[in-house]
Amino acid sequence: MPETFPHHKILALDFDGVICNGLREYFEIARRSYLQIWRQDLVANLEITSETWRQDFYNLRPVVETGWEMPLVLRALQLGFPMQDILSNWGTIAQQIITDENLQSSEIAQTVDGLRDQWIAADVDDWLSYHDFYPGVATQIQQAQTLGIEVLIISTKEGRFIQELLIRSGIDLPRSAIFGKETKRPKPEILQSLIATNPQLQALWFVEDRLKTLEQVASRPSLDSVKLFLADWGYNTQTMRDKVINHPRIQLISLTEFSVVGKHFQG
Repeated sequence: MPETFPHHKILALDFDGVICNGLREYFEIARRSYLQIWRQDLVANLEITSETWRQDFYNLRPVVETGWEMPLVLRALQLGFPMQDILSNWGTIAQQIITDENLQSSEIAQTVDGLRDQWIAADVDDWLSYHDFYPGVATQIQQAQTLGIEVLIISTKEGRFIQELLIRSGIDLPRSAIFGKETKRPKPEILQSLIATNPQLQALWFVEDRLKTLEQVASRPSLDSVKLFLADWGYNTQTMRDKVINHPRIQLISLTEFSVVGKHFQG
């Protein structure tokens, strides 16, 4: 856990959808996984490489909570589920596909993770090239650090991948500042531990692109001191963004507004 210091201020950031745009990598892994899981579907194997599939997947990325769902999104498209139905009723549709096709989420997850590991082992530079940092975010993280703000990352992505991507983008964060998938703790619990272990904490801001996660944090009275922000440039929809316009705890923030977050923290 990071060391405490006087007037401690922490800026906690999600990674995918806040710092890094991994849509190209997500689609490629979803595509490869689909072709392995549904290899008998010759029609889909021909269609899945089309730009239409790619764009539809990008638009549907906000429904994905964990990685195993990504190839399932492509399956839903191939089975003819309308885009709007997937956006509004993904949980039910995903479960329907799992049940109808006698699938196991754990096995799909193993396929996704295995193919990613193979890709990284074969050509890590190629894998890294499929990730794009959002404009100006790396600079703003560095600026926050120069102002004495401790920057932490709380993500469901594996910490080793996050650190490698940060290094390549010139962001210097110790491994202890990255709370990745391997921590096996929900984000609200991690935020709670930061409050508990930092008695000099003056401010804790959390920027996340997933509304459901922010709502979970907002529902805990013990986390009332955490200032919450929904990143409008991340993996969320207009409907999700509209929900927080008058939210008492969650504030919508744009990439432009994020660029001055350090100045706000100074005040």
